[in-house]
Amino acid sequence: MKRERALKGVVLVGGTGSRLYPITTVTNKHLLPVYDRPMVYYPLQALVNAGVEEAMLVTGGNNAGDFLRLLGDGRKFGFSRLHYAYQERAGGIAQALGLAETFAGGDDILVILGDNIIESNIRQAAAEFAAQENGAKLILKEVPNPSAYGVAELRNGRITGIEEKPDDPRSNLAVIGIYFYSSQVFDVIKTLEPSGRGELEITDVNNHFIRAGTASYNVLDGYWADCGESIDSYLEAVNLVARKGANDRAPCPQG
Repeated sequence: MKRERALKGVVLVGGTGSRLYPITTVTNKHLLPVYDRPMVYYPLQALVNAGVEEAMLVTGGNNAGDFLRLLGDGRKFGFSRLHYAYQERAGGIAQALGLAETFAGGDDILVILGDNIIESNIRQAAAEFAAQENGAKLILKEVPNPSAYGVAELRNGRITGIEEKPDDPRSNLAVIGIYFYSSQVFDVIKTLEPSGRGELEITDVNNHFIRAGTASYNVLDGYWADCGESIDSYLEAVNLVARKGANDRAPCPQG
Protein backbone atom coordinates (compact mmCIF):
# COMPACT_ATOMS: atom_id res chain seq x y z
CA MET A 1 0.00 0.00 0.00
CA LYS A 2 1.50 3.30 -1.04
CA ARG A 3 1.59 5.93 1.68
CA GLU A 4 0.91 9.62 1.28
CA ARG A 5 3.55 10.80 3.72
CA ALA A 6 6.47 12.84 2.40
CA LEU A 7 10.15 11.87 2.54
CA LYS A 8 12.31 14.34 4.45
CA GLY A 9 16.08 14.26 4.75
CA VAL A 10 18.38 14.34 7.78
CA VAL A 11 22.16 14.73 7.51
CA LEU A 12 24.17 14.06 10.66
CA VAL A 13 27.37 16.11 10.82
CA GLY A 14 28.35 15.98 14.48
CA GLY A 15 31.26 14.18 16.11
CA THR A 16 34.78 15.28 16.93
CA GLY A 17 36.52 13.82 13.89
CA SER A 18 39.23 12.39 16.16
CA ARG A 19 40.26 9.78 13.60
CA LEU A 20 41.25 12.59 11.23
CA TYR A 21 43.38 14.56 13.72
CA PRO A 22 45.22 16.87 13.35
CA ILE A 23 43.35 18.24 10.31
CA THR A 24 40.11 18.39 12.30
CA THR A 25 41.67 20.31 15.18
CA VAL A 26 40.31 23.61 13.86
CA THR A 27 37.17 22.59 11.98
CA ASN A 28 34.38 20.02 11.75
CA LYS A 29 35.45 17.15 9.48
CA HIS A 30 32.35 17.57 7.31
CA LEU A 31 33.62 21.00 6.26
CA LEU A 32 36.87 19.56 4.91
CA PRO A 33 37.24 19.54 1.12
CA VAL A 34 36.66 16.37 -0.87
CA TYR A 35 38.13 17.20 -4.27
CA ASP A 36 36.30 20.34 -5.46
CA ARG A 37 33.70 20.94 -2.72
CA PRO A 38 33.12 20.59 1.03
CA MET A 39 32.39 17.08 2.28
CA VAL A 40 28.88 18.00 3.45
CA TYR A 41 27.83 18.89 -0.10
CA TYR A 42 27.82 15.21 -1.11
CA PRO A 43 25.19 13.86 1.32
CA LEU A 44 23.03 16.92 0.67
CA GLN A 45 23.18 16.28 -3.06
CA ALA A 46 22.38 12.61 -2.44
CA LEU A 47 19.17 13.70 -0.68
CA VAL A 48 18.19 15.92 -3.60
CA ASN A 49 18.87 13.10 -6.06
CA ALA A 50 16.59 10.83 -4.00
CA GLY A 51 13.72 13.31 -4.34
CA VAL A 52 13.96 14.97 -0.92
CA GLU A 53 12.71 18.57 -0.91
CA GLU A 54 13.14 19.52 2.76
CA ALA A 55 16.05 18.57 5.00
CA MET A 56 17.61 19.08 8.41
CA LEU A 57 21.28 19.26 9.34
CA VAL A 58 22.15 18.04 12.86
CA THR A 59 25.52 19.25 14.10
CA GLY A 60 27.36 20.21 17.26
CA GLY A 61 30.65 21.52 18.59
CA ASN A 62 32.32 24.86 17.99
CA ASN A 63 31.85 25.01 14.20
CA ALA A 64 28.06 24.74 14.00
CA GLY A 65 27.73 28.31 12.74
CA ASP A 66 30.06 27.56 9.84
CA PHE A 67 27.44 25.26 8.32
CA LEU A 68 24.88 28.04 8.30
CA ARG A 69 27.32 30.40 6.60
CA LEU A 70 28.21 27.76 4.02
CA LEU A 71 24.78 26.32 3.27
CA GLY A 72 22.28 29.05 4.14
CA ASP A 73 18.66 28.05 3.63
CA GLY A 74 19.56 25.20 1.27
CA ARG A 75 17.85 26.64 -1.78
CA LYS A 76 21.01 26.52 -3.87
CA PHE A 77 20.84 22.72 -3.58
CA GLY A 78 17.18 22.65 -4.60
CA PHE A 79 15.64 22.28 -1.13
CA SER A 80 12.54 24.24 -0.29
CA ARG A 81 14.19 24.78 3.09
CA LEU A 82 17.16 23.53 5.10
CA HIS A 83 16.65 23.32 8.88
CA TYR A 84 19.30 23.05 11.59
CA ALA A 85 19.50 21.32 14.98
CA TYR A 86 22.29 21.44 17.56
CA GLN A 87 23.52 18.37 19.46
CA GLU A 88 24.87 19.69 22.74
CA ARG A 89 27.04 16.66 23.48
CA ALA A 90 28.05 13.48 21.72
CA GLY A 91 25.43 10.86 22.49
CA GLY A 92 25.51 8.61 19.46
CA ILE A 93 23.92 8.57 16.03
CA ALA A 94 20.50 7.55 17.35
CA GLN A 95 20.51 10.37 19.90
CA ALA A 96 21.38 12.89 17.18
CA LEU A 97 18.61 11.53 14.97
CA GLY A 98 16.13 11.94 17.82
CA LEU A 99 16.61 15.72 17.59
CA ALA A 100 14.83 15.63 14.22
CA GLU A 101 11.51 14.33 15.55
CA THR A 102 9.66 17.66 15.43
CA PHE A 103 11.09 18.39 12.00
CA ALA A 104 9.94 15.01 10.67
CA GLY A 105 6.39 15.69 11.84
CA GLY A 106 5.15 12.17 11.13
CA ASP A 107 6.74 11.96 7.67
CA ASP A 108 9.27 9.37 6.55
CA ILE A 109 12.95 10.28 6.75
CA LEU A 110 16.09 9.49 4.82
CA VAL A 111 19.12 9.70 7.11
CA ILE A 112 22.67 10.07 5.80
CA LEU A 113 25.83 10.30 7.85
CA GLY A 114 27.70 13.34 6.63
CA ASP A 115 31.00 11.57 5.88
CA ASN A 116 29.40 9.10 3.44
CA ILE A 117 29.92 9.64 -0.29
CA ILE A 118 28.29 7.50 -2.96
CA GLU A 119 28.89 7.33 -6.68
CA SER A 120 25.32 6.53 -7.73
CA ASN A 121 21.98 7.74 -6.41
CA ILE A 122 19.36 6.04 -4.24
CA ARG A 123 16.17 7.23 -5.91
CA GLN A 124 15.07 3.66 -6.65
CA ALA A 125 15.54 2.69 -3.01
CA ALA A 126 13.44 5.72 -2.03
CA ALA A 127 10.67 4.63 -4.39
CA GLU A 128 10.71 1.11 -2.96
CA PHE A 129 10.60 2.41 0.61
CA ALA A 130 7.56 4.53 -0.26
CA ALA A 131 5.74 1.27 -1.02
CA GLN A 132 6.47 -0.11 2.47
CA GLU A 133 3.74 0.37 5.03
CA ASN A 134 6.26 1.31 7.73
CA GLY A 135 9.61 0.23 9.17
CA ALA A 136 13.06 0.76 7.72
CA LYS A 137 15.16 0.25 4.63
CA LEU A 138 18.91 -0.13 5.05
CA ILE A 139 21.49 0.48 2.36
CA LEU A 140 24.21 -2.17 2.23
CA LYS A 141 27.49 -2.34 0.35
CA GLU A 142 29.91 -5.17 -0.34
CA VAL A 143 33.26 -4.37 1.29
CA PRO A 144 36.61 -6.19 1.42
CA ASN A 145 36.98 -5.67 5.20
CA PRO A 146 33.55 -6.32 6.77
CA SER A 147 35.02 -6.75 10.26
CA ALA A 148 35.49 -2.97 10.36
CA TYR A 149 31.74 -2.30 10.08
CA GLY A 150 28.30 -3.35 11.14
CA VAL A 151 27.63 -6.46 9.05
CA ALA A 152 24.25 -7.61 7.77
CA GLU A 153 23.22 -11.24 7.92
CA LEU A 154 20.83 -12.30 5.16
CA ARG A 155 18.65 -15.39 4.93
CA ASN A 156 16.25 -16.25 2.11
CA GLY A 157 16.39 -12.74 0.73
CA ARG A 158 15.66 -11.06 4.08
CA ILE A 159 17.91 -9.24 6.50
CA THR A 160 17.93 -11.16 9.78
CA GLY A 161 20.39 -9.22 11.93
CA ILE A 162 23.30 -6.81 12.18
CA GLU A 163 26.48 -7.53 14.10
CA GLU A 164 28.92 -4.75 14.91
CA LYS A 165 32.53 -5.34 13.84
CA PRO A 166 32.41 -9.14 14.08
CA ASP A 167 35.59 -11.21 14.20
CA ASP A 168 33.92 -13.79 11.97
CA PRO A 169 31.58 -11.86 9.63
CA ARG A 170 28.58 -13.75 8.28
CA SER A 171 28.62 -11.74 5.06
CA ASN A 172 30.68 -9.06 3.31
CA LEU A 173 27.75 -6.62 3.31
CA ALA A 174 28.38 -3.56 5.47
CA VAL A 175 25.52 -1.42 6.75
CA ILE A 176 26.61 1.98 5.50
CA GLY A 177 25.39 5.26 6.90
CA ILE A 178 22.24 5.62 4.78
CA TYR A 179 18.92 4.67 6.36
CA PHE A 180 15.23 5.10 5.49
CA TYR A 181 12.81 5.16 8.42
CA SER A 182 9.12 5.64 9.04
CA SER A 183 8.21 8.02 11.87
CA GLN A 184 8.14 5.01 14.20
CA VAL A 185 11.90 5.40 14.54
CA PHE A 186 11.49 8.16 17.11
CA ASP A 187 9.45 5.90 19.38
CA VAL A 188 12.14 3.26 19.04
CA ILE A 189 14.89 5.72 19.98
CA LYS A 190 13.04 6.60 23.18
CA THR A 191 13.25 2.96 24.31
CA LEU A 192 17.02 2.63 23.86
CA GLU A 193 19.52 2.26 26.67
CA PRO A 194 23.07 3.63 26.26
CA SER A 195 25.65 1.14 25.09
CA GLY A 196 28.90 0.39 26.86
CA ARG A 197 30.41 3.52 25.37
CA GLY A 198 27.56 5.63 26.73
CA GLU A 199 25.80 6.26 23.39
CA LEU A 200 22.46 5.42 21.78
CA GLU A 201 23.43 3.10 18.95
CA ILE A 202 21.86 3.17 15.51
CA THR A 203 22.51 -0.57 15.21
CA ASP A 204 20.06 -1.11 18.07
CA VAL A 205 17.46 0.89 16.13
CA ASN A 206 18.03 -1.16 12.99
CA ASN A 207 17.91 -4.48 14.83
CA HIS A 208 14.58 -3.43 16.37
CA PHE A 209 13.02 -3.11 12.91
CA ILE A 210 14.67 -6.35 11.80
CA ARG A 211 13.19 -8.25 14.75
CA ALA A 212 9.80 -6.70 13.98
CA GLY A 213 10.04 -7.99 10.41
CA THR A 214 9.69 -4.49 8.93
CA ALA A 215 13.23 -3.92 7.65
CA SER A 216 14.19 -4.24 4.00
CA TYR A 217 17.48 -3.55 2.26
CA ASN A 218 19.10 -2.51 -0.99
CA VAL A 219 22.68 -3.17 -2.07
CA LEU A 220 24.33 -0.01 -3.36
CA ASP A 221 25.69 0.19 -6.91
CA GLY A 222 28.92 2.03 -7.58
CA TYR A 223 31.45 2.97 -4.97
CA TRP A 224 30.91 4.03 -1.37
CA ALA A 225 33.47 6.09 0.52
CA ASP A 226 33.59 6.56 4.30
CA CYS A 227 35.61 9.75 4.67
CA GLY A 228 35.73 9.64 8.45
CA GLU A 229 37.15 6.16 9.02
CA SER A 230 40.82 7.22 8.82
CA ILE A 231 43.20 9.55 7.04
CA ASP A 232 43.72 6.82 4.44
CA SER A 233 39.97 6.46 3.81
CA TYR A 234 39.67 10.23 3.50
CA LEU A 235 42.44 10.25 0.87
CA GLU A 236 40.79 7.35 -0.95
CA ALA A 237 37.50 9.26 -1.05
CA VAL A 238 39.15 12.34 -2.50
CA ASN A 239 40.82 10.26 -5.20
CA LEU A 240 37.63 8.35 -6.04
CA VAL A 241 35.65 11.55 -6.46
CA ALA A 242 38.43 13.10 -8.56
CA ARG A 243 38.48 10.08 -10.89
CA LYS A 244 34.80 9.07 -11.03
CA GLY A 245 32.66 11.90 -9.68
CA ALA A 246 29.89 11.33 -7.14
CA ASN A 247 26.10 11.35 -6.94
CA ASP A 248 25.85 10.83 -10.70
CA ARG A 249 28.27 13.74 -11.23
CA ALA A 250 25.82 16.22 -9.75
CA PRO A 251 26.77 19.89 -10.24
CA CYS A 252 28.42 21.79 -7.42
CA PRO A 253 26.12 24.56 -6.07
CA GLN A 254 27.66 28.01 -6.35
CA GLY A 255 27.37 30.99 -4.06
